[in-house]
Amino acid sequence: MADATGPMPRRAAKRAVGSGREETSDGAVSPKRNVNDSLAAALGCEIIAGLYPPGSRLPNEASLLVRFGVSRPTLREAFRALEAKGLIVSRQKVGTMVRPKADWHMLDADFLAWHMQAAPTEVFVSDVLQLRRIFEPQAAALAAESRDEASLARIEAAYADMEAHKSGDAELIAADVRFHKEILQASGNRLLGALGSLIEMALVGTFKMGWRSLAIKDDRLHQHRDVMQAIAARRPEAARAAMARLLQESADDVRRALAEDRANVPTPA
Repeated sequence: MADATGPMPRRAAKRAVGSGREETSDGAVSPKRNVNDSLAAALGCEIIAGLYPPGSRLPNEASLLVRFGVSRPTLREAFRALEAKGLIVSRQKVGTMVRPKADWHMLDADFLAWHMQAAPTEVFVSDVLQLRRIFEPQAAALAAESRDEASLARIEAAYADMEAHKSGDAELIAADVRFHKEILQASGNRLLGALGSLIEMALVGTFKMGWRSLAIKDDRLHQHRDVMQAIAARRPEAARAAMARLLQESADDVRRALAEDRANVPTPA
């Protein structure tokens, strides 16, 4: 996921959507998974970033077709995806309008990914962290009560990968996401398990910021180990407390990263 903090540039968006391939961060070219998804993502990022605020109209079809270089059916399929996520509504003789933020499907997996790409504001990131503090400590306690040997082995494997890749950002983040998702699965509550997949892209985004701000990662890794060991020892209260402590420290890491980003933004002349 990109670390962009604003809407996708118009030229870049047109190139990514109009072609059958996309360029990865290392310059390699990979096949596009779906041009409809790409167009929906480009427009969704721009809506979330405020380029088209709630109550405003999107540009007409003709201008969007020219801008993105796509067919009318492709554009309308992207519109249907955005409508399904509560971002827009189309009305005859009125056009396509951006809906109020209260109507946006905030827990949609694509929406969360677009939000982290387009506008990872401190308010939004704080909301994500607060949500995690509500359910993850209890999930850790439940995991300590109900985990089996197989689920514990998956948690331990994820932690081992975190230790092995603590100097590599992408591998470390992937292992961290697995660690938290495996704990949710080990809770035995299927809704909690599903919630991990639902917010996965938001986890990736916040983990990118959190790990980036740490010069020495050992302390945070050891806090993950504390959670794992409490679950292994079947100590629910210790697991709950360890997860709460980890989330609080991680939230502070993310806030520091956001503060650094603000400090590095050039002041307009």
